[in-house]
Amino acid sequence: MTMADTIREKLTQNFAPVSLEVTDESARHEGHAGARPGGETHFAVRIVSNAFEGISRVERQRRVYAALAEELKTRIHALSLTTLTPAEVWNEH
Repeated sequence: MTMADTIREKLTQNFAPVSLEVTDESARHEGHAGARPGGETHFAVRIVSNAFEGISRVERQRRVYAALAEELKTRIHALSLTTLTPAEVWNEH
C-alpha cells in the first residue's frame, strides 16, 4: 500500500469525506530536506467533510494531523492541507 493510499484510508475512516484528494508532491521536493529516494514524503490533501462543520480551520488541521500522527512521525515530511465543509465548497463557486 502506498503512503497516499494509507492517507486516504485513515482520513476516510476518521472523517467520512464527501471529497478527498491526496496528491504526492514528493518529486517537486527532490534534493530538499526530508526528501527520500522513491518519494512518498510530501503530500497535499484537500478534504471536504461534514465533520468539519462548526470547527475552526486550525482545529480541523489538528484533527487531520492527529489522524496521521504515526505517518507524520515516520514517513511524511510535509503535509499541505485544505480542509473544508460542503457548504464552504459551495460558497467557492
